[in-house]
Amino acid sequence: MAWKTLDDMDLNGKVVLVRVDINVPVENGKITDDTRIRRIIPTIQDIVAHGGKPVLLAHFGRPKGVRVPEMSLEILRPALESAFNLPVAFADDCIGAPAKQAVMALGAGQVLLLENTRYHAGEPANDPGFAAALAALGDVYCNDAFSAAHRAHASTEGIARLLPSCAGRLMQAELSALEAALATPERPVMAVVGGAKVSTKLDLLGNLVEKVDFLVIGGGMANTFLAASGIGVGKSLCEHDMADTANEIVEKARNAGCEIILPTDIIVAHEFKENAASQTLPVNACPADAMILDAGPETSAAIKSAMEKSKTLIMNGPLGVFELAPFHTATFAMLDEIGRLTNAGNLVSVAGGGDTVAAINASNHAADFTYISTAGGAFLEWMEGKTLPGVAALEG
Repeated sequence: MAWKTLDDMDLNGKVVLVRVDINVPVENGKITDDTRIRRIIPTIQDIVAHGGKPVLLAHFGRPKGVRVPEMSLEILRPALESAFNLPVAFADDCIGAPAKQAVMALGAGQVLLLENTRYHAGEPANDPGFAAALAALGDVYCNDAFSAAHRAHASTEGIARLLPSCAGRLMQAELSALEAALATPERPVMAVVGGAKVSTKLDLLGNLVEKVDFLVIGGGMANTFLAASGIGVGKSLCEHDMADTANEIVEKARNAGCEIILPTDIIVAHEFKENAASQTLPVNACPADAMILDAGPETSAAIKSAMEKSKTLIMNGPLGVFELAPFHTATFAMLDEIGRLTNAGNLVSVAGGGDTVAAINASNHAADFTYISTAGGAFLEWMEGKTLPGVAALEG
């Protein structure tokens, strides 16, 4: 790839503007999940180790161009100090005199956190003047926020055109993992796509069938494909109006030599609740008053067989309603197999998306993937084959 990393930059004595995503969940003044903070630690430590002065640019919530006190980044300063084990100063604006004075006061071995970039309307508008005001604060720009790279904002795209720019360690890891999974993968490649609706993942499915060898479709999406082929799905979540589109994707896959794997047996229930009475049936035997909530053991065996032939796997979505036992069974069985093959060195596995990460964590397989992306929309758009503005800007 054409983008530079921290290794390519002279950081000694330089003010490094680092775009990070620390948009973490906060309840009653307490951070409930600090994953995004922990994942930027290597970048900050590397910049400091090479004599640079990190200045953090970040958004928090959606204040829409006005100051919303509860969306101030200042609340995160103690957590950042604890994570970095470094003093973190705070400036109550990201441009202008407050920011300039804070940058000038920044000493070696210190970090500066600037106030929410989205307090300014020029941020989401990618206003050139706002981007220039940000760029005026530093010598080098480092983007470590892959999860915001699908947005052409001033702090993700505009500023990269104005300063020597590079990817941070998290961005570097994300791009390298996705490059290995989709751009230059070791074949055969398997993709697992789950979720509720085909309509939200049309671009994704259309892109994947031309790039992968096996495509597993699960969750509510699978019901739409089954219904499109004439199979009754009872009261299951299903987009019946997407039947023509589903059949077009099947035809596109056939022409591309991609094998689509859909359920051949199903787990059904009459109630959508934990431990609801359920039964395993052939895929064409769903009662009219029942719901398909998981794939059956025959389907799991077919997925396992294809996975054992694969060298690369990319996952975005579960196979069933994994939040409700026992309808987690197929998803967890698949994750067990992914973990086994990855740990044996036989599979490069990359996963991303909110439900996907939740399922991986629930099954205790977070340590068993080659790479897990914390990005949502950016991960999905990359899989769809779209150009991400924040990445393209780094490529100059």
